[in-house]
Amino acid sequence: MPEIVNAENINIDNNIDEAVSLAKKLYFGGSIFIYPTDTIYGIGANPLNEKAVKKIDKIKGRDERKKNILLINNIDNLLEYVDVQSEKYLDFLLAVWPNPVSVVLTLNDKYKNLLHSSNCAFRIPNHRFCLRLLEELKMPLISTSVNKSNNPPINEPSVIMEEFANEIDTIFYSNNKNYYEASTIIDLSDMKPKVLRQGKMKVDEMIEKYLN
Repeated sequence: MPEIVNAENINIDNNIDEAVSLAKKLYFGGSIFIYPTDTIYGIGANPLNEKAVKKIDKIKGRDERKKNILLINNIDNLLEYVDVQSEKYLDFLLAVWPNPVSVVLTLNDKYKNLLHSSNCAFRIPNHRFCLRLLEELKMPLISTSVNKSNNPPINEPSVIMEEFANEIDTIFYSNNKNYYEASTIIDLSDMKPKVLRQGKMKVDEMIEKYLN
């Protein structure tokens, strides 16, 4: 892939249809892009495109074994990729999504091989642009924080443009302010649920109701 001279900056507030259409083309073309979510800004790409995944790792300067959170559009699509351990886990997912809660689930045999992992964190986001794009893709979308490894996430569009303009194909941004807090992460890859990271949404009561 030729070196990127300067990323294209797209304000999704101006024309969300055009923004979604472009993001879809970038995704299936093997490109990477930055976009807003219901939590922090994310770097996105097709998780099944190994070149794109390696490019993200290189840009962030991180270990290639580091896992990405994947956004997905609905439970039916999710079940193409994972084996859910129990019906109560499914009930929990239906109750908690769409929301800033990422859930680690066991991948099925096909995608264990394709994604080189036994499990992966998924989330149905509560964000219009993300949901519109995911509905078009009908596939998972990488959502990893916009930062260099071991540095805090960057969520101010002007700073993102300054820091990543020469490394990212396209930067989608919004003038709408967000709280910019990472998602809560829950591990449901085993029979006992475990909160790995307490983020934007508190889920203790929902865990008690559905999983205990």
